[in-house]
Amino acid sequence: MIDQLVSDIGAIYAKYGAVYLTGIVNTLILSIVATLIGCIIGFICGILQTIPVAPGDSWLKRCLLMLLRGLIRVYVEVFRGTPMILQAVFIYYGLPYFFGVSFKDIWTVSILVVSINTGAYMAESVRGGIMSIDPGQFEGARAIGMNHFQTMLYIVLPQTLRNIMPQIGNNYIINVKDTSVMFIIGFQDFFAVHKMVSGAIFKYFPSALLEMGGYLFLTLLASFLLRKLEKKLEGKSDYELVNTDALVMAAGNYQFSGDAPYDEKNRDYRRDSHE
Repeated sequence: MIDQLVSDIGAIYAKYGAVYLTGIVNTLILSIVATLIGCIIGFICGILQTIPVAPGDSWLKRCLLMLLRGLIRVYVEVFRGTPMILQAVFIYYGLPYFFGVSFKDIWTVSILVVSINTGAYMAESVRGGIMSIDPGQFEGARAIGMNHFQTMLYIVLPQTLRNIMPQIGNNYIINVKDTSVMFIIGFQDFFAVHKMVSGAIFKYFPSALLEMGGYLFLTLLASFLLRKLEKKLEGKSDYELVNTDALVMAAGNYQFSGDAPYDEKNRDYRRDSHE
């Protein structure tokens, strides 16, 4: 039975290998592009949710921030609380039904659906990452004259990006798998190829096993590369202390040239002996 299974998988790959590879490429492109766009959406939403409101701010700013935060909250809850497959159906079929908007490019719809779904999850990750930064760093930035934009750009966001890098990698791996639901609107990803091949040759399990192995390889490779990136961002595990400073030298490190005699009573070098 095992020999028959191996034989079937080999025959499927020999005949449809190029089609499977095309599906893998489409899945990778969609996952990478949608994850990047989703991160941008998440950072924008996360930053808007953490803009401070000072007691002296105008009522217009207060109302605008309340409105933006309310809209972001609705967006996050809706797209985190509904399946991606239904979001794809709503956008692809619902928007033309209600607003007369038609999509001719499946790629555009697929990237849009996966991006806004990823952005909803990333918005909370970014908000939590910003809130985890020590408040003393905000105070220190204000003390040296930085405004809120400069503080976020140069101090907070670089640390936030490093802290949430595991979550970004996790969302990417999820997208590699969840892009399989885009077959519902006709996107030719890796899973759609499996549906097509198994329907053509009526050998569902060998094709499914080949599909599972492909997804496992993609996710394991992504996990390996993401761990490498995380270690790179963390820096070296050991550090060497600097013993000398080009500008200010520590006490006891001064070196004097010459043989100036030392006066024990005055504890100083008597330079007059050289005059």
